[in-house]
Amino acid sequence: QVQLVESGGGLVQPGGSLRLSCAASGRTFSNYAMAWFRQAPGKEREFVAAIPWSGFSTVHADSVKGRFTISRDNAKNTVYLQMNSLKPEDTAVYYCASGSWRTILVISTLEYWGQGTQVTVSS
Repeated sequence: QVQLVESGGGLVQPGGSLRLSCAASGRTFSNYAMAWFRQAPGKEREFVAAIPWSGFSTVHADSVKGRFTISRDNAKNTVYLQMNSLKPEDTAVYYCASGSWRTILVISTLEYWGQGTQVTVSS
């Protein structure tokens, strides 16, 4: 069993930066791939980035590539999302999730989710 607790969201101006963290509990965390999703009000939840348990590869959505970076520290049972050059359209609730790397982009297959953290980009 895995529990995920997110932190790091907040209000930031366009062009600013935030780093989101997701701390996991449970001895199986290091064996799970991790991903970040986001959901704006009235919109579907969308994929942001994912990383396998090894941390040796990553995938980022085209909309955030070059601006956001996912990483993980298995020793700390934590996954991060470094967000730079933030835009108003990045405003959303950001969720971390864990599951099989094979289907990490498929929301319906993900078993564990964090509570979500609000990111608001506004001047």
